Amino acid sequence: MRSASLQIHLAFKLATALLAVAGSVVLLMALTRLIPGDPATVILGSRATPEAVAALNARIGLDKPLVEQVFVFFGRLVSGDLGEDVFNGRPVLALVASALPNTVALAISAMLCAIALGVPLALLSARWPGGKIDRLIAFLSVGFISTPSFVVSVFLLMVFSVTLRWFPVLGAGESGDLGDQLWHLVLPTAALAAGWVGYIARLLRSSLLEVLGENHIRTLRAYGVSETKILVKYALKPAVLPTVAVLGMGFGELLGGAVFAEVIFNRPGLGSLIYDAIRTRNYPVVQGGVFVIVLLYVLTNLVADLSQSLIDPRERSRLISGRGQ
Repeated sequence: MRSASLQIHLAFKLATALLAVAGSVVLLMALTRLIPGDPATVILGSRATPEAVAALNARIGLDKPLVEQVFVFFGRLVSGDLGEDVFNGRPVLALVASALPNTVALAISAMLCAIALGVPLALLSARWPGGKIDRLIAFLSVGFISTPSFVVSVFLLMVFSVTLRWFPVLGAGESGDLGDQLWHLVLPTAALAAGWVGYIARLLRSSLLEVLGENHIRTLRAYGVSETKILVKYALKPAVLPTVAVLGMGFGELLGGAVFAEVIFNRPGLGSLIYDAIRTRNYPVVQGGVFVIVLLYVLTNLVADLSQSLIDPRERSRLISGRGQ
């Protein structure tokens, strides 16, 4: 019975994830068809013959109804085929595979930076709630959250690269030179992480204050345990649990936000690949790149959701006892 309950829960989450991916692909294909202008004419130029335009539309599948295009896309997807680049004929899967590591590295570094800064800020706020430090951190956190990452990217680029010349302006560093690559990664990481620093700080602070009001914390205070030790040793671990799912969602959003950072900082990656494909109406590359981002977003949320269910004793007990989804 317990095993069946866990299997049903897992099957429900997997089915939801698959539906989300499928729905996103259908929506993407519908939206790309609403862009004004004929893609084949844009690609071939205004002097292209009607025969050449028709041939290119047939090659990239735009001559078929939308429903048929969706079935063709998923049919190819089963065999790992995301289509071909319109211009050079390279498999889209190969293009995405070569660009994805840079984007994932940027998203991971931004998430680690956000955690490394957000957790200490949350601890400081929870240590002196309502004080000057708490109000200052709240003001900074709201500022970080409300400022779009592309605005932060432009600001950091103008100040630290163009004006002060502390960091390189563009690119991802020399291939094979890890130090140079990490140096080029600093500003894009800071731009992406800024909003999530504030979000993690506020979310974890609220969770910490909730834990600090529980009975076992009052017992520790009665035994004379210092407030700092209570906060770090006894309150932090249970307070982190509600943020696990949010971190999964955050990593997915960082992958999407990397598009702007890669374009602004001229970094090679999935974002730059999709941006260039949109400009040139290279629909197979757009669809393949966005599909991979959506897939990673859904998978990270699924893993975070399942991890929270297994880590949180209350959720784990509910699943084992079989009380609902």
